[in-house]
Parts: sequence; C-alpha cells; structure tokens
Amino acid sequence: MKPVVGAMQAWSCVIISLFAIVILSILGGLYRNNHHEFLGGAEDPKDGNAVAGTVFTAVIVYAVFLVFCGLQGMLHLRENRRGAIALS
Repeated sequence: MKPVVGAMQAWSCVIISLFAIVILSILGGLYRNNHHEFLGGAEDPKDGNAVAGTVFTAVIVYAVFLVFCGLQGMLHLRENRRGAIALS
C-alpha cells in the first residue's frame, strides 16, 4: 500500500492532532463540569453539557486524523526500510 500524503505532512498531522486532543479534552472537561470561568457570563453558553458534547465530538474527529496520519507515517517508514526509490 502506498502513502496518500507526504511524510512531513503525516507527522505534522500527528503532532497537531495530539495537541488538539489534549487541549480540547481539557476544555470539554471544563465545560462538562460547568466551570465558572466558561459559563455564567452574559455572552457565555447556558448549557455546558451541550458544549462539552460538541467539543468531545471534535476530539473524536482529531483521533481519527491521528490514526490516519499515524498510519500514513508508518507506511513511509516501512517504504524507507525497504529501500524504495522515490523519483520526485
């Protein structure tokens, strides 16, 4: 199987996805627990659980990106170990 994206893009996607998963998980947890800094103001959302559900959906999307990009990176490593010649 050949990689769909380049090695640099795959590993960059892995790093960005990891940071997004960590940051969004923390924000989702704060919204789920109705943290006073995020809820209760004039323009803040009223339902913290609904916001947390949306944020955790984004975490799932980034987890899918992480798996896909990680597999793409591993395909590049496997291709490099075999000694494949790139003509680009």
